[in-house]
Amino acid sequence: MPGVYESGEVDLAGMIVGVVERGHIVDGKRIGVGDVILALPSTGLHTNGYSLARRVLADLDWNESRPELGSSIGEALLAVHCSYLVPVQRLWAAGIDIRGMAHITGGGVIDNLPRILPSGIGAVIQRGTWFEPPIFDLIQELGSITNEEMFHVFNMGLGILIVVSSDQAEVATSILADVTRVGTIVRGSGSISVE
Repeated sequence: MPGVYESGEVDLAGMIVGVVERGHIVDGKRIGVGDVILALPSTGLHTNGYSLARRVLADLDWNESRPELGSSIGEALLAVHCSYLVPVQRLWAAGIDIRGMAHITGGGVIDNLPRILPSGIGAVIQRGTWFEPPIFDLIQELGSITNEEMFHVFNMGLGILIVVSSDQAEVATSILADVTRVGTIVRGSGSISVE
């Protein structure tokens, strides 16, 4: 992390450890072809991609209000990371059978979603089905970054992906106002296609 971990300095980080009963573990093993991928939105970069963002945006005034962002660059970069625990608990309480969850952190969609997919399974993500915070457009444009690299470094507005059966997708979207249907599970070998 260039510019963050400096020689002679100390970095203090926090973490959370959870406990779950074995019978309630959501490990992705039951994900199957035809299942639906839902997304809860991110508020911005969350915790990843800052080295690239700082490099691309270094020459700009981070305090100046930018109409395309609806804020300053500094405010957009410091948008608070939201917790997905309460929305996930609401889905469980309503009887939604969550087959898999992928928190989109370092490695973006490209690295995180395949981690929960069983062998022989892939996914198609339909770009344009969710809101992408405009900070990502600014970074991509100024840095001349490919779509593939953007989806590998950043969450692109996808905070957490939740896989449910196709017959429960509509119920899930009626329970949570901000959940969006963003993709489908297909045959494949862990491949992720963003179209």
